[in-house]
Amino acid sequence: QVQLVESGGGLVQPGGSQRLSCAASGCIFTIYAMGWYRQAPGKQRELVATIPTGRSTNYADSVKGRFTISRDNAKNTVYLQMNRLKPEDTAVYYCNADLVTRDLRRGDYWGKGTQVTVSS
Repeated sequence: QVQLVESGGGLVQPGGSQRLSCAASGCIFTIYAMGWYRQAPGKQRELVATIPTGRSTNYADSVKGRFTISRDNAKNTVYLQMNRLKPEDTAVYYCNADLVTRDLRRGDYWGKGTQVTVSS
């Protein structure tokens, strides 16, 4: 089995910063891309940022220049540093990983999500 567990959510004031972490564990052979998505109330889940195995990264236009995604391959962990947070960043943030399990099955895995609320 594979688990993705997010941490670091909570309440933050507008203009503040927060760092999310997501650790993947279980029967993992290798991880390709990892990423963060979010879903606000009444809206569809949307991409926030992704980071493939290389150094390239991809961001939603709404977070460019404010959010930074990074990963630690040794720890199977992906991070999302969020700066200059806005109320519209309020959402449940989900971690995603495209990985291969030890029995060589490739699949898309999701965490359960962590709530980020930006409010004064």
